[in-house]
Amino acid sequence: MDEHTDIVDTATPVSNRIRQRLTEASSRFYANDSIADFIEPGELAALQLEVQSKLQQVLETLVIDTRRDHNTQGTAGRVARMFITEVFRGRYSPMPSVTEFPNVEGLNELMIVGPVTVRSACSHHLCPIIGKLWVGVMPNEHSALIGLSKYTRLVEWVMARPQIQEEAVIQLADLLQEKMRPDGLAIVLRADHYCMQWRGVKDMDSKMVNSVMRGSFLKNPDLRREFLSLLNDGERS
Repeated sequence: MDEHTDIVDTATPVSNRIRQRLTEASSRFYANDSIADFIEPGELAALQLEVQSKLQQVLETLVIDTRRDHNTQGTAGRVARMFITEVFRGRYSPMPSVTEFPNVEGLNELMIVGPVTVRSACSHHLCPIIGKLWVGVMPNEHSALIGLSKYTRLVEWVMARPQIQEEAVIQLADLLQEKMRPDGLAIVLRADHYCMQWRGVKDMDSKMVNSVMRGSFLKNPDLRREFLSLLNDGERS
């Protein structure tokens, strides 16, 4: 064995090492992609420290005296920890474990889960996106079923990344379609975008609503109407 094979490269920034693995694997690493499979043990903590160092430079470039300003002395570290372990953790943590159950009873009636609280960030300005999401499922005898709490975990994993709402619901639909294999799948997301409320036009009342309809929800207008009607009734109650 080569005596150098187990030497850890500490000279190269950890972000560069992760990026090199992604590039060599021809794997995409957009803001809303998960890169957890390319992060080795111990590297996430190192990445957080690297982000902290860069954020400290940003604060200094903004001409903030973090040495004497007691309010910002730990800001770089707090924001780095928030990015890596909280608001963007869907990029850096593996998909949560989701146990799938066979549809033993042959359920073939509409199921609706929601509202699930969504917390994300706009990938244009890194401003919060806060909203509610509903999932409609029309299973068949071959579908896999998942527990109610698992919907919330999967939604959180997909949304805890810099996202564009239109793309986020498609990512979630692809994930649920792959896991459950239903006859029909519907997702509706209603969200406040702070990139529009906090900056720019500063419109506090506008929300963005979008949906994905697949399979029987797309082909059967009665089923689609039933889903949307039950969703709206739930909102009013």
